[in-house]
Amino acid sequence: MLEALFKLKAHGTDVKTEVLAGITTFLTMAYIVFVNPSILSMTGMDQHAVFVATCLAAALGTAIMGLVANYPIALAPGMGLNAYFTFSVVKGMGVPWQVALGAVFLSGVIFLVVSLFKVREAIVNAIPHSLKLAISAGVGFFLALIALKSAGVVVGSPATLVTLGPLHDPKVLLAIFGFFLIVALECRRIHGSIIIGILTVTAISIALGLSKFEGIVSAPPSLAPTLFKMDLAGALNAGLAGVIFVFFFVDLFDTTGTLVGVAHRAGLLDKDGKLPRLKKALLADSVAIAAGAALGTSSTTAYVESAAGTAVGGRTGLTAVVVAILFLAALWFSPLAGSVPAYATSPALCYVAVLMARGLAEIEWNDLTESAPAVVTALAMPFTFSIADGIAFGFISYAAIKLLAGRFADLRPAVIVIALLWVVKFALFP
Repeated sequence: MLEALFKLKAHGTDVKTEVLAGITTFLTMAYIVFVNPSILSMTGMDQHAVFVATCLAAALGTAIMGLVANYPIALAPGMGLNAYFTFSVVKGMGVPWQVALGAVFLSGVIFLVVSLFKVREAIVNAIPHSLKLAISAGVGFFLALIALKSAGVVVGSPATLVTLGPLHDPKVLLAIFGFFLIVALECRRIHGSIIIGILTVTAISIALGLSKFEGIVSAPPSLAPTLFKMDLAGALNAGLAGVIFVFFFVDLFDTTGTLVGVAHRAGLLDKDGKLPRLKKALLADSVAIAAGAALGTSSTTAYVESAAGTAVGGRTGLTAVVVAILFLAALWFSPLAGSVPAYATSPALCYVAVLMARGLAEIEWNDLTESAPAVVTALAMPFTFSIADGIAFGFISYAAIKLLAGRFADLRPAVIVIALLWVVKFALFP
């Protein structure tokens, strides 16, 4: 049944590998079930209800991605989007969280409509090959920065922006050890090196008393405080058009960047560099956004941590289905999931960053009109701490450089349109 549903042999994988990949992906992104409720609760939303909404939205979106699109890509409420929801819309603009949820729901509906008419598909397929390669590498650099920050290897500095963290901290040393262990196991061709590294660091951390073993089982909290509490009438107010636009635009490019980056690393792009079954993947994302808003969470998006699963061999939707099942299990086993500290998953993300950076080798370095925008794209993602902004800078620089260099024939109309839309976004919605 699994072979017929996911075409495992055609993708050069098997059930064991897919299950292992699903577990690995889940462990690298399980933090979201704790971080997302913490952020959204600052708006006045019930933290326990948001926890349930987060698990359910992630499970639903990921299951659709696996069963319908057959991609090993997991979805969950996005980190940057939940921060925009909380600090910019609710706290910054004074918009009630119910109205903000309505705006998220409407952005999901817009996604669904444009996906049905292949607008999003056309946008993704219009991305130049050099930018696709740069997006893959940039997502890797972005992952590395997140990992280094979570591990404490890199910390903020008012003088130099970032600086080296406290290397004497046992947690930092454990994260560094975890990275060395994963790379060494990979060199020895030991299957499941990433998950072994995560579990080893977690076990040592608990043994040393650095992290707490939270237990195994607890009853799921009630979803009632946030379920169907979105205010659509309030969100339709003309003053919130910009908010809906930003939700739509940012998630469009966060999801697009993640799909392209992870799919490229997994070898899932076709000979023309396009994503097969892209429409189904985008529909899964659209449905997840609207469903998540109805449940009570901010925009759901594809997760770059999915690359951790593809790194251990995940190639089909079975990986995503395993992740979805684990998100449902997290409703009852949340204490167990919480036993994995962030610095235990950081080494896995750093290792994935190493793999994803290889895409830069395929860029046409002798053609500056291709290589310069690619470098801008890859570097902008970690330095702006945003996949969407990195893609924006890539499109704008690609169009501007090609035009100024007189290479008009290289430019597709869609690239110019997308670049202009980003210019408008930065000008009107900074």
